[in-house]
Amino acid sequence: MILAAGYGERMRPLTNSMPKPLLPINNKPILHYTLQLLKKNGIFEIVINLHHLPDMIMNVFGDGSSLGMKIHYSYEKEILGTAGGIKAAEGFLKDGTFLVINSDIIVDIDIKKVVEFHKKKKAFVTMVLRHDTDADRYGAIEVDSDGRIRRFLGKPEYNGISPLKKLMFTGIHIFEPEIFDEIPSGRYCGITEETYPKLINKNTPIYGYEFNGYWIDMGTPERYEKAKRETAKIFNTY
Repeated sequence: MILAAGYGERMRPLTNSMPKPLLPINNKPILHYTLQLLKKNGIFEIVINLHHLPDMIMNVFGDGSSLGMKIHYSYEKEILGTAGGIKAAEGFLKDGTFLVINSDIIVDIDIKKVVEFHKKKKAFVTMVLRHDTDADRYGAIEVDSDGRIRRFLGKPEYNGISPLKKLMFTGIHIFEPEIFDEIPSGRYCGITEETYPKLINKNTPIYGYEFNGYWIDMGTPERYEKAKRETAKIFNTY
């Protein structure tokens, strides 16, 4: 699943008349890079959630056949948040382990290795994490020596023996379908604000896969410009 429903508020005025996933990077929409990443990793059927200017995204990518993929769309009349959007797409995702990725990132990652890690750990959820010197500023996710997430945005208290490493979330997660039992239906629900803290408090096995390759998000106009400079070299094959 690709999350593409947001307003892109920090990117205004660019996103007033164009959804952020369609902003161009080297003459291709940001979303193009995500679709090619998934295809490169053997994922050919996806669902994209939509809310802000949805027709523009559907008109560009259609049913995915031009990319050799199959694209479904999950339209949200009222924006539902990360977890709420996942819940609304349950019909597409409920049959097995699935991946969710933000539409405003460009990343060069081997998804198969993440899934192997997820299966080996028998995780309920695996979050792809990365090192960042500003982890505390943006919200640290703390993992123990086995990669299990023990603290999320400073909570809960941790009294374990293993020291914790502070990392940051990349916007990529792997889920088991039982996650749908943990998300309420028909209302806004943020996965980092509500779902993950609840799961960690219940001692649910959530793991962090540490990723050290190229990653950038288009959270601000400055980062968008940085991405345009960098990705021409890294993703010229996309």
